[in-house]
Amino acid sequence: MHSEHLMNTYGRQPVTFVKGEGVWLTDTAGDRYLDALSGVAVNGLGHAHPKFVAALNAQIAKLIHVSNIYQIAEQSALADKLAALSGMDRVFFCNSGCEANEAAIKLARLYGHNKGVDHPEIIVMDQSFHGRTMATLSATGNRKVQAGFEPLVSGFLRVPFDNLEAIKTIASHKNNVVAILVEPVQGEGGIHIPASLKAYLQGLREICDANGWLLMVDEVQSGIARTGTWFAFQHAGILPDVMTLAKGLGSGVPIGACVARGVAAETFVPGKHGSTFGGNPLASAAGLATLDIITEEKLRENAEEVGGYIRQQFLSALKDEAGVVNVRNAGMMIGIELNKPCAELVKQALAAKVLINVTSEKVIRLLPPLVMNKHEADELVGRLAPLILNFLKASA
Repeated sequence: MHSEHLMNTYGRQPVTFVKGEGVWLTDTAGDRYLDALSGVAVNGLGHAHPKFVAALNAQIAKLIHVSNIYQIAEQSALADKLAALSGMDRVFFCNSGCEANEAAIKLARLYGHNKGVDHPEIIVMDQSFHGRTMATLSATGNRKVQAGFEPLVSGFLRVPFDNLEAIKTIASHKNNVVAILVEPVQGEGGIHIPASLKAYLQGLREICDANGWLLMVDEVQSGIARTGTWFAFQHAGILPDVMTLAKGLGSGVPIGACVARGVAAETFVPGKHGSTFGGNPLASAAGLATLDIITEEKLRENAEEVGGYIRQQFLSALKDEAGVVNVRNAGMMIGIELNKPCAELVKQALAAKVLINVTSEKVIRLLPPLVMNKHEADELVGRLAPLILNFLKASA
């Protein structure tokens, strides 16, 4: 199945999947794999959800694409639903998370220029990940992502994650800051969760209010029910000015969104930003079906319950192993941090018919479909925990 004509941008695993059902994927040999990664937080509904398939089939039969030059009924309906769920005002649709973050960065700069700030800067966090376009990789707090692509886009001030004092220090001597861009839960960086998500986000909100900055939350991975609320910022009872979404919003159909409220929602005017495919009828129908199914099947509640259950089961199974530094979760964002690099575990898990990911070198990242039940969670822990224990013993 491998082609020499594909650009060498991925270290692909030697498996080709031909169909999926729920949390299971089937390869060309007919072997079934437990999917604990869900396309990196995309397939929240699992694979081939009957209601989702029916909704897409119906939309494809009617209309796949028209330009944003025209009114798009499905896009308007999805914008209304996202505004209602988030408490925010307006939505710009695009195709991916990095495009959503590009929109947020452009919005923040325009907001600054509208206030008379000639060289606006945005505060971003260590260990963050915002995408691989030039502006979003420049905002990212991971040197490995940036290396070789200099000169980077300027205009970002980096501070440690979960450190309000570092931001207050910047506020005391910089007068050209216009926004903070932050992931409430850092996914690619290693499932980093603030010591108190509520206190951290409330603190960021207070700092932004005091200085006239925009609070922009990157919920590309944490949004759409993955942490047990529709959006992770809702754990803190605050409202951001800008929120970016993608991944789980389309359940596999590419779509991104930049959601804004207040003055941020009025910053873009015609001609300032755009997207050819963004929010077309097919993508918007996928988003609408995704949100409806999450609501009907109580998948937010399931993410909170089963995500916590998975963490507890791993804590129990790995409790006597000193090489396990931490097991943490925010709903269905789960990280198992080891005391050594563990990329080898991805191959071992694949051989055991489990799909996982290792990020930040030492963190096993699990992003199961939101539909995973406790029986399937037991299957995941039963297959993966022994691999972790054996790996740590063998490499001791």
